[in-house]
Amino acid sequence: MATRPNGNEPISEMTTGRLSVYLRCLTYLESANKLTVSSAELADRFHLNSAQIRKDLACFGEFGTRGVGYNVAHLKDALVHELGLDRMRKILIVGAGNLGMALADYRGFNERGFHIVGMVDIDPEKFGKTSRSGIPVLPWDQMPQLVRRNDVEIGILAVGTDSAQDAYDGLVDAGVRAILNFAPVQMRSHRGVKVRSVDLRINLESLSFYLKSVEDGIALE
Repeated sequence: MATRPNGNEPISEMTTGRLSVYLRCLTYLESANKLTVSSAELADRFHLNSAQIRKDLACFGEFGTRGVGYNVAHLKDALVHELGLDRMRKILIVGAGNLGMALADYRGFNERGFHIVGMVDIDPEKFGKTSRSGIPVLPWDQMPQLVRRNDVEIGILAVGTDSAQDAYDGLVDAGVRAILNFAPVQMRSHRGVKVRSVDLRINLESLSFYLKSVEDGIALE
């Protein structure tokens, strides 16, 4: 967890996750030439909770003006700063299969603070190929040099279950301290390294549970 500016209370990952949602909403409002917005209007327009918005933003300072609301551009810039998106984060993708190629071409990874420097793989047949957007595939053996030369801070694991732990360990040994894992496996973690896992099957099973509950007549929130 991060800490509040006063250093007294930790800031949860749920709070920082909601900041990303608020930033997305503010970016849309700014593109629509909206100058100010209240927490109530922000909540109403984007199906959020106004009290939660005020509580979350208060963790980072005073942004609003009573009777006026928030300046959209100023609040957006403040959230960009709080999320560290005013600094370029270099990303390396491990695994140049279908998922890795799709992630390399995802436009959201190469805008607002993120830049994919390349992909690495162990399959010689993939070396020298590029994604549709021009991201090159290089040998796994070159990964440590790529990390150091490009100041890579974030690694993305797009490999199979059997390869995930070795790939994770390799990134950590090379100095990467933040990893997004798409492999359906629980990692043996390293101290000082943050891992976020995206397990599509877990999410599908959660949706299946919801559907089963509806079919069985069980009320869910």
